[in-house]
Amino acid sequence: MQTMIENQYTTQNLTDKSGYSYLQVQNDENGVRIYTLKNGLKVYLAQNNDAPRIQTYIPVKTGSNNDPADNTGLAHYLEHMMFKGTSKLGTLDWGKEKELLGQISDLYEQHKAEQNPDKKNEIYKKIDEISQEASKYAIANEYDKAISSLGASGTNAHTWLDETVYKNNIPNNELEKWLKIEKERFSDLVLRLFHTELESVYEEFNRAQDNDGRLVHYALMEELFPKHPNGQQTTLGKSEHLKNPSMKAIHQYFNDFYVPNNMAMVLVGDLDFEATILLIDQYFGKFEYKELPKKNKIIEEPLTKVVEKTVKSPSAPRLHMAWRTDSYGTQEERLAEVVAQILSNSGEAGLLDLNINQNQKALRAVAYQSGFKQYGMFTMVIIPKENQTLDEAKNLLLEQIDLVKKGEFPDWLIPAIINEMKLQKLKNLETADGLATVLYGAFISERTWEEELNEISECEKITKDEVVNFAQNFFKDNYVAIKKERGANEDLIRVENPGITPIKINREVQSEFLTEILNEKSSEIKPQFIDYQNEIEVADVKDKKVSFVKNKYNNIAQVHLIYKMGTDHDKELSLAIDVLQFLGTEELLPHQLKEEFYKIGISYNFYTSADIFRISLSGLEENIVKGLGLMKHWLTSVRPDSEVYEGTVDLILESREVAKKDKNKIMSALTQYAKFGENSRLRDVISEARLKEIQVEELTDKIKNLVNFPYEIFFYGKDFNGFKAIADDYIEVSILDIPEARIFPELETQGKVFFIDYDMVQVEMSKIGRANEINTSNFGKINVFNEYFGRGLSSVVFQELRESKSLAYSAYVNYANANAIGKRNYVAAYIGTQANKLHLAVDAMDDLMKDLPRISAQFENAKNSALKQIASTRITRTNIFFNYLNLNKLDIYHDIRKDIYHEIECLTIDDLAAFYHQEIKPVQYNVALIGKKENLDMKAIENLGEFQEVTLEEIFGY
Repeated sequence: MQTMIENQYTTQNLTDKSGYSYLQVQNDENGVRIYTLKNGLKVYLAQNNDAPRIQTYIPVKTGSNNDPADNTGLAHYLEHMMFKGTSKLGTLDWGKEKELLGQISDLYEQHKAEQNPDKKNEIYKKIDEISQEASKYAIANEYDKAISSLGASGTNAHTWLDETVYKNNIPNNELEKWLKIEKERFSDLVLRLFHTELESVYEEFNRAQDNDGRLVHYALMEELFPKHPNGQQTTLGKSEHLKNPSMKAIHQYFNDFYVPNNMAMVLVGDLDFEATILLIDQYFGKFEYKELPKKNKIIEEPLTKVVEKTVKSPSAPRLHMAWRTDSYGTQEERLAEVVAQILSNSGEAGLLDLNINQNQKALRAVAYQSGFKQYGMFTMVIIPKENQTLDEAKNLLLEQIDLVKKGEFPDWLIPAIINEMKLQKLKNLETADGLATVLYGAFISERTWEEELNEISECEKITKDEVVNFAQNFFKDNYVAIKKERGANEDLIRVENPGITPIKINREVQSEFLTEILNEKSSEIKPQFIDYQNEIEVADVKDKKVSFVKNKYNNIAQVHLIYKMGTDHDKELSLAIDVLQFLGTEELLPHQLKEEFYKIGISYNFYTSADIFRISLSGLEENIVKGLGLMKHWLTSVRPDSEVYEGTVDLILESREVAKKDKNKIMSALTQYAKFGENSRLRDVISEARLKEIQVEELTDKIKNLVNFPYEIFFYGKDFNGFKAIADDYIEVSILDIPEARIFPELETQGKVFFIDYDMVQVEMSKIGRANEINTSNFGKINVFNEYFGRGLSSVVFQELRESKSLAYSAYVNYANANAIGKRNYVAAYIGTQANKLHLAVDAMDDLMKDLPRISAQFENAKNSALKQIASTRITRTNIFFNYLNLNKLDIYHDIRKDIYHEIECLTIDDLAAFYHQEIKPVQYNVALIGKKENLDMKAIENLGEFQEVTLEEIFGY
């Protein structure tokens, strides 16, 4: 019986120096303060001094579950429109623009009501015509320009079932300006550039059609929640509703739900509590409290039978099973979470991990619990082997559930799960973003911070008897099973392009509001550059270099063994590591090894790249050396098992077939092929014949020899002397040399088009061009180029291809530096769009790239944003060492950001144009293209270059 743990957290009512009352939970190491303004706005504040920045979230307690039944997708579309500005931000003449937007709104109501298709088209043409006129007064992306001028990063938003969350990470000296911008944004909704953004939402809907995960998830939710909007209203909405939007309904939704008593502000970072709440009250305290619309709670009937449904797509078969649970924070949901971890956990010591994955009975099986604001779901997923049916796979999962019902799992497992929860909590809450994310989640779920902090204590009270009793009563024939079979998806819905005339973007002008923001001076943050030699302590243990960075935050330690060799040196190294996962030692069976790691709370990871192999251990510092000893025992005493190796080969070969049906993996392989041709590393695989020829002893000998190769050690923790003293026992002197690396030539890209035919709604294109060798003196120019021209919401590419012409949901240009001296940089231009718009999108991208557009105000904004981000960024924790390690590959031993900062300070738009003409304009490109051939204009595609339809075998190498 576990010891019953009393809740250690209690809430206190306190008052700050300015007289504001707030809640704080006693013993909360995070020091979170929760204020409530007079208008009902919740304000969550916490301090994190890692950098002079603040992670901000503005969560609104509404999402797709509050969409009107005849306007699904509305909450998500509103989220998009919240980036379009207001009557002050993003307009040249609000009086004239407002009148035209009113006409457009009325026309959309007529369009929605009209049933005759021809008349609907005529109305839409009128909408398009007036939208052209209205766009003359609109300034695109002014919100993004205002936010990026602060030096913000991570600007984004998301919509889900019961939440819409707006995100920014800002320098702390720009807090008041950020509040001014957000106050303006949330006080005034203007639906400008509505029909061009609607086209972007169409594109997002079409992209979702090609997302295999969404296909299964939607089917699962629909059957699990036959009444509740959890399952009946997707975030993106129904196609017929997207085609018939209502601006009036969006305004009504904004007025109903975007009110202070339904919103929160979450700020975690380098802030002053009293000064921050005063500023928030100054800017957001004037918003008026408003009663929320009455909403009837929808109650689902209990599931009393098995509900099965089949969906199809080109990817590999798999099975998803789900049981409906109670809501997040309830005892049932906690018990379901514990059962999920008994089945599948981070230590790979669960019943699914050991009995299915470890024993190679399927390609992969996993279980997890998802708690929502109302209800939740317990999910199990299995990817069967080629020779297994989905029903056989289902029985494998149900057999593991039966073991839980019988209590046939070790007594130590639940305490180990609780310890892992505590470790994950420490990791999540130590960063500003991690803490802020948990805080906004508590707000959305309507949980107090005390309840959130006590959650693990509640789980700690759970006994094995409770779990068994819960499993026996909960897991019955009351689940939903979605069979994802391989085949054509007959239910694909393509939202067609309604025929939008591209608008002309007012690039050179800006609103008075933005001008004021740009002209307002903030206190300066001085950049702080790191002295790596001072921050990293180095010692020798035997012949090994050991580097140390002190953990100033908690008792979690990490040990990394870093070998400067990878698959370029020995391509069978990664195979040996794959096999190792299924092998034990002379003393410990494979499952016992995983259990031993999990018992002491040590997680491990093997990372293999072209030039690096790394073994990593993480956990409480008091156990880290035990973990190192256990790892050495595993490596040096690994026991070969021919049967296990044969099973691993079968898994590898089947996984290859799975990869060849996965759109994302195909596109990745195709892009590598366009970049490197037949010399692509991705094609340098071990042949099937060689896999079957290898004796397992060859691989276990490789593993045993790892301790004899040169490597260096990185220790992140508190007690370096203690670690050195004990680690000596686990280190061997190197007696082997690192093998020579194979050289993969970086071939010139010469205007070839490589195409794969794949059944999908959209088309994806990536142009890849080999540029010059890496030159560190250009790092600043590259930073500003990517910010100004190629990536982000306020970049030239985004504005032209999405905002102006509605030609793509996703489009970017990126100049990527090589990671080592002597290697080549690459330029990538990506477009994801509808097949019938590809040639237009390509033409638009080519026009932009003929010459660097010179927009002085936008350039200055990008430049200043880059400077502010560098000035307010701090390198901390393990990043100190790993940044230094990466810089060493460039023959750099100081903080390169200092050079970059000074380069950007002096940078002019003429300098950037000169860089563009010298480094980017001459680049020739190869093209990777994936889509459904019958939907493409092949003549237009052949104009992209020398066309070649390639096979999956060619791009994957098997």
